[in-house]
Parts: sequence; structure tokens; C-alpha cells
Amino acid sequence: MEEPELVVVEVVGVRRHPAVEEIVVLLLDAESELVVPIMIGPAEAGAIAAAQAGVVPPRPMTHDLLRDLLVAAGEQVVGVRITRLTEGVFHAEIELGNGARVDARASDAIAVALRFGVPVRCSAEIVALAGIEVVVTDGAEGAEEDVERFREFLDQVTPEDFETGKEPEGG
Repeated sequence: MEEPELVVVEVVGVRRHPAVEEIVVLLLDAESELVVPIMIGPAEAGAIAAAQAGVVPPRPMTHDLLRDLLVAAGEQVVGVRITRLTEGVFHAEIELGNGARVDARASDAIAVALRFGVPVRCSAEIVALAGIEVVVTDGAEGAEEDVERFREFLDQVTPEDFETGKEPEGG
């Protein structure tokens, strides 16, 4: 199978729509100015949000345990790749230091990537197909406005804004 072209994306964060109780993680490709929303479950949303906030639980949660097991075994995660979008489901791989790639749900892979501090890369084709445009201007004076506009976008965005006509089966 041919390798997809990958672009580095920033994990912007998770958002919940209170009326329908759906949660999305938002991935930003700054170069194309597109945000890729991925619907995820509440456990994965909590794991992603906790890692972004630097919260260390008193006892390891699942993704923390996975990190600790890999480190104890002498293995490192070197990156995460979101490689396919099939019938509304995002597929990912966790790349290990020994060259192995482990199949994973995108949400779990993102949670692991945040714990290891490694890049999340997404297929450029997925970004083009599933991405929502974000307007960003160049220059330092426009940067604050861009950030504020993006925050407003995040506060107002809903899962319905990302509907593709297919029901997702998980993140």
C-alpha cells in the first residue's frame, strides 16, 4: 500500500456540544488553515484534555499506563499518524522507536502522542477532505486577532458543523 503524504497537525483541544453530548477533538493544520474535527468518546476526551492541561492523576489512567509500560519495556513512541478515513472512522498508527507501527483509534493515538510529547501527523488527503477552513492572517499585529477569532470559532463550533452525511463509528 502506498504511504500517504502526511502533515503535522496541532491538537487544539476537545469540545463538547451540550445538547447532543457529542465530543470532538480538533486538529489544526496551520499551513492549509484547516481544522480537522474527529468525534471521540468521553474517556478519550478526558485523557486528551488532562494531558494538554498537564494533569497527573494520583493513579495511572489507561493512556498513562500504556506510556509507563512502553517506557519500562525500553520502547518509545516517536510519532502518531492518522492515515485513513473510512466510512466516517479515522484510523491511526502509533509509531514506535523500533520502527513498528501499531494500529489504533485516532483518539487513543492522540492521547498517547500527548503523553510522549511527539508529533501528530495526518494524511494531507484527510485534511483536505475533512478539514474546515480557519482564516489566519500573516504578521504579528494580526496574530492576536487570529487567536481571538479562532477561540470564538471553537466556542461556537458544534458537531453538526462537521457532518459528512455518514455516522461515525468512533474516534
